[in-house]
Amino acid sequence: MKTSRVSFAAALAAGSVLLLSGTAFAHVSVQPVGEAAKGGYATLNFKVPNERDNAATTQLEVNFPVDQPLTSVMPQDIPGWTSTVEKTKLDKPLTVHGKQVNEVVTKVTWTGGKIETGKFQQFPVSVGKLPENADQMVFKAIQTYDNGEVVRWIEEPKEGAAEPQTPAPVLKLTAAGADHHDAAKKPADEAKNSDSAHKDSHDEAAAKSGSDTTARALGVAGIVIGLGGVAFGVASRRRTS
Repeated sequence: MKTSRVSFAAALAAGSVLLLSGTAFAHVSVQPVGEAAKGGYATLNFKVPNERDNAATTQLEVNFPVDQPLTSVMPQDIPGWTSTVEKTKLDKPLTVHGKQVNEVVTKVTWTGGKIETGKFQQFPVSVGKLPENADQMVFKAIQTYDNGEVVRWIEEPKEGAAEPQTPAPVLKLTAAGADHHDAAKKPADEAKNSDSAHKDSHDEAAAKSGSDTTARALGVAGIVIGLGGVAFGVASRRRTS
């Protein structure tokens, strides 16, 4: 009997560990496709697993940080799901690519689809420009099940502390690369290369045209000489007769 009690306690403890670890790791998260460089644009995947055995996820709401405004947020179409983008007016307009921007996206909500038990769904979003003076962005997400349960993934992780029970998705930003700094230079280089290629093409066409003209002139001269020879032969024959 004592052995049975010990085995039961061990099994219960192991089950608790698995349950807690599942809760800790199977949460809504965000990862970039490639990298998310400061000051640039990126495609983000919000990954949503279904943690319930008796319900399906039917809605995801992702809130974008208002203190790190994004002027461009474009959700990708997902079969069976409908996305709704909400914007808010800015107290102070932003200048992006030389244009004044008066509103930014604050929330994207997906509805209409289902994430069944034991499955997950990714929700891709193209965003930009990412902040230049931050190392990360925190997106607070709300997951809704078809049984009415709502899970708020809104707790901000703190460095050195244990992971919260319902952590918010965190996007790590990388340092701006050479591609970002040289973005303005690239169009000029492309235009220069295009002009050079156009000039080479023009020179080649001119040379070809000159060669064709010379060949035509030589051909005409040959025909004239040939006709002259024929006429001379006919005249000589008549004199002989």
